[in-house]
Amino acid sequence: MSVPAAPGTAAGRPGAAALLAPGRCRVVGVLNTTPDSFSDGGRFLDAGAAVERGLALRAAGADLVDVGGESTRPGAARVDADEELRRVLPVVAALAERGVPVSVDTMRARVAREAVEAGAVVVNDVSGGLADPETPAEVARLAERYDVAYVLSHWRGHSDVMTSRAVYGDVVAEVERELRDRLAAVTATGLDPRRVVLDPGLGFAKVAEHDWALLRALPRLVALGHPVLVGASRKRFLGALLADGGEAPPAPERDDATAAVSALAAAAGAWGVRVHEVRASAAAVRVAAAWTTPAPDGRAPRHAAPHVPPHVDEPVHETPRSSP
Repeated sequence: MSVPAAPGTAAGRPGAAALLAPGRCRVVGVLNTTPDSFSDGGRFLDAGAAVERGLALRAAGADLVDVGGESTRPGAARVDADEELRRVLPVVAALAERGVPVSVDTMRARVAREAVEAGAVVVNDVSGGLADPETPAEVARLAERYDVAYVLSHWRGHSDVMTSRAVYGDVVAEVERELRDRLAAVTATGLDPRRVVLDPGLGFAKVAEHDWALLRALPRLVALGHPVLVGASRKRFLGALLADGGEAPPAPERDDATAAVSALAAAAGAWGVRVHEVRASAAAVRVAAAWTTPAPDGRAPRHAAPHVPPHVDEPVHETPRSSP
């Protein structure tokens, strides 16, 4: 899927076309400018510290730095648009000025617009346009001038209600259907479907069993024909796995498991992985690329990733529990 650069894109400004071009799995570095994010809340509230962190993520191998000013962890309270803009705009602008490809993690059309005008090339909307229906329409308008992409995530409600909505008969089939429905809605606003990345929304209205089922079904989601972003980094389902029946390790101690998911997601065809610590995942996706790249004679490599049939997962029946 090739994405044309917008005719009015400023010379030298990094754009979405290069990010969405075929190639190895992209690594998206997480940069939270919030006091209450589940993993790193409060570390980068100061704009200067946030910019330094963004530069460090880029130096460690991030293809894109995702700047967010509103926590979406389970139970988090929303902030108003003015506060969200105060947190993200100086960071987006400073990183873009230094040539770092930047995305803005927001559910608001106004924040998306001002961040793109400040230099962001991707709008990462975890609500898939449900929190603010104007967001995909705003991105469609912005794409007439800027080379910008839109990440559409699977979502069933804000942080205060999403755990209660983690109820599925067949999680893979339902997430696939709901992503298709949202894709139809956002492209109806005029947004070029070639600019849309899909995200299964791990941990958003999902419990651990749902997250694992969706990861196993990545080839099926990739087959929808759009780039797929996987955001597993440090999430609760990884903590539960590592706890092995005991106490879950703190979020920063889940980075090795995150890198393992990055390698497997890349081998399964994911376009990108969104991670807090970049270096290990940057190495992991390169290993996956070498592992799965066909040999020069056109044959598959000896250790190519196995094909996963599209319907390998049994339906998952769950009552709501604490969301990963």
